Amino acid sequence: MAVKRRKLSNPLALVVLTTLLQGPMHPYEIAQTMRRQGKDTSTRINYGSLYTVMQNLEKHGFVEVADVERQGNRPERTVYGITDAGREEMVHWLSDLMAVPVKEYPIFETALSLMGALPPDEVERLLEDRLSTLEVEVTGGRAVLEKLHETLPRLFVVEVEYHLHMLEAQAEWVRGFVREMQDGSLPGVESWRRYHETGEFPPEFTEADR
Repeated sequence: MAVKRRKLSNPLALVVLTTLLQGPMHPYEIAQTMRRQGKDTSTRINYGSLYTVMQNLEKHGFVEVADVERQGNRPERTVYGITDAGREEMVHWLSDLMAVPVKEYPIFETALSLMGALPPDEVERLLEDRLSTLEVEVTGGRAVLEKLHETLPRLFVVEVEYHLHMLEAQAEWVRGFVREMQDGSLPGVESWRRYHETGEFPPEFTEADR
């Protein structure tokens, strides 16, 4: 099953829609609420583009002006509320994201696909550096999660829990890969090393290309 193509694709729009379920807000209040509730730790949020997102949501009928606030000499602030169409879009969009896996392109995967351009000893050193950083992040993540569990129901910290599990899985994989490089059990590592020593591309790599 494929994810449906939506009128809006910026995840910030989905975060805005779910935030407005709490009640009508003006854009600055929406930004403050998202920040306070930690949405900027799980979604790349560009607060500078929030007003553009609000305009697009209104254009497609997903939000509407609920009020215009005036306070003394301050500029007017437009308060937005979610529409029935916005609620429906939010439900379908979020359901798709929850149910349908999509191919993502983490930059670390890109680096792994290109690592042959570096000597294996250098790659081993770099991965060991990465592993050290991951282990620190995992230790810190566990402490943060335990603290959050003291004050919040698990429902509200599952994204932190998921992120921690992903870090742990990545650390485990890197640890195993480095071990294979160190004990020489990684297939092709000697040809890889010889290439960087002689500059001659290993014939078995060329054959693999074919």
